[in-house]
Amino acid sequence: MPNLGSLSQMLPILLMIPLFYFLIIRPQQKRAKDHQATINAIKRGDNVVLSNGMLGKVVRVEDKEVGVEIAQGVTVKVIKAMVAEVRTRGEPAAANDAKN
Repeated sequence: MPNLGSLSQMLPILLMIPLFYFLIIRPQQKRAKDHQATINAIKRGDNVVLSNGMLGKVVRVEDKEVGVEIAQGVTVKVIKAMVAEVRTRGEPAAANDAKN
């Protein structure tokens, strides 16, 4: 049978585990889930901030990549996970399949 002294020494360590979960792990998981939802909702016309701080406008959305216009006529391909923030949501772009 463990003596009471060793149990009282282990108690603070055992109490730190739920504390770490609620203060560190759970909020981090929530942020990751929110970021994934934001990435999945990216559409053409959104203004985004990339993880390196560059600003741009989404011009093309693919499965794992997006085309971001960073200057007039300059488009770069970026992995979706590198989008840090969506600043403003663009209007839904009209389809280009209308015949004139």
